[in-house]
Amino acid sequence: MTEWFHQLLSWIQQNPDYAGIVIFSMALAESLAIVGVLIPGVVILFGAGTLIGAGILDFWSSCLWAIAGAIIGDGLSFWLGHRFEYLTQRWKWFKLHPDHLEKGIAFFEKYGDLSVALGRFFGPIRAVVPLVAGLLHMSPKRFYIANVLSAIVWAPAYLLPGMLAGTITTSQDYTKLLIPAGAVLLIIIGWFIFHKATHIGK
Repeated sequence: MTEWFHQLLSWIQQNPDYAGIVIFSMALAESLAIVGVLIPGVVILFGAGTLIGAGILDFWSSCLWAIAGAIIGDGLSFWLGHRFEYLTQRWKWFKLHPDHLEKGIAFFEKYGDLSVALGRFFGPIRAVVPLVAGLLHMSPKRFYIANVLSAIVWAPAYLLPGMLAGTITTSQDYTKLLIPAGAVLLIIIGWFIFHKATHIGK
């Protein structure tokens, strides 16, 4: 896996014009039900971040590709759960790993709408929570609001550590990290304000 990872990063470095497609594909795959448990999307984003920090890739375009992939991946998982809930009883993976679905349901029941956002940052359940949201018939409107807002936070948050590593390695200007870091912070604050406001109104 490590060798494959280095080969992919080397290929991206040599073909930066195709980096967006790779980032999009990894972000989408990592967000898909079941598939996301097996795909090291976070590792790829860290690697892409190092290339951004080294000045090889552009932050904003890479971030947009990652956001788009995350939104579509979670959206597909939600749609599968919403339309084809019987599949979870037939998929062999769920029969072999019933604890993943159970943990996803418990997580969703505990955090509600916020679970869609938090789930992106919690390892094994990140690719299960959107599916569970569909299974439990979460409102599509509320799901997609949480999906989009959390993806906007998730992408730069996972690129930033790699950007820091790339910047340290190449001894470049650290000030270029301030804008994406500030954007992440503002979005997180805005998300919690939105979450509190919607619950007060209930």
